[in-house]
Amino acid sequence: MRILKDNTAAIIIDIQERLFPHMHDSEKLLQNCQKLIDGLQVLSVPMLVTQQYTRGLGQTHPLISIRFLDFSFFEKIAFSCFDEPSVKEQLNSLNRKFIVLFGIETHVCVLQTCVDLIENGYMPVVVEDCVSSRNLCDKETAIGRMRQEGALITTFESLLFELTRTAGNEVFKRISGIVK
Repeated sequence: MRILKDNTAAIIIDIQERLFPHMHDSEKLLQNCQKLIDGLQVLSVPMLVTQQYTRGLGQTHPLISIRFLDFSFFEKIAFSCFDEPSVKEQLNSLNRKFIVLFGIETHVCVLQTCVDLIENGYMPVVVEDCVSSRNLCDKETAIGRMRQEGALITTFESLLFELTRTAGNEVFKRISGIVK
């Protein structure tokens, strides 16, 4: 199934200051997420950002929030982003089939959001090298579960080039520069 940019939106899940440092391979995760955000912006893919219990887990990591000209986020306390009425309403208003998911933690908020999206007729696209958990086993198990549930699993570079579709144009050049 081809992922089309005009039918795609993204949710950046809970990449927050107090939670982020405890993630497996956190520095690589941060680099990959930054590249994915930059690429999605080049491709004009709408992105929503969530924060889980901000008072306890802190703000979105500054190297993520700085990438947005007009940064805003959806506060949530439920693990699934789709359980937050404002997120659900925003996704419905975007009218996109493919929902790119990345952030933390894979086995909690990403997984539960993914399952809820599938149950509500969306096609989640989980970016494997842009999600993490404290323990690698939790991440790997959650990726397997999401694949079994019917989600598409990809990497940030593969996704960006699939959304770009063709070489030899300005968008391709910008995406190529980001992934290098």
